[in-house]
Amino acid sequence: MDQRARRKERTGIVISNKMEKSIVVRLTRTTKHPVYKKVIRKNTKVMVHDEKKEAKVGDKVRIMEVRPISKNKNWLLAEVLKQS
Repeated sequence: MDQRARRKERTGIVISNKMEKSIVVRLTRTTKHPVYKKVIRKNTKVMVHDEKKEAKVGDKVRIMEVRPISKNKNWLLAEVLKQS
């Protein structure tokens, strides 16, 4: 199997693009509360490498996990799914 095919992929919303070649993406997942069993949303913020600076705030994007690019960046922008 191809090495790139096994990389993790996630979709999220861009919440910041003020840095040079970097964006911050909010990943949302749902999980059940361990005691009350209510479905709750949990958010994770990740820094993503955006070489061409094509993502804007509010865009829905697909990202994939790559080798560490910097101290905080382990994700790469794969494509912009929906523009805001």
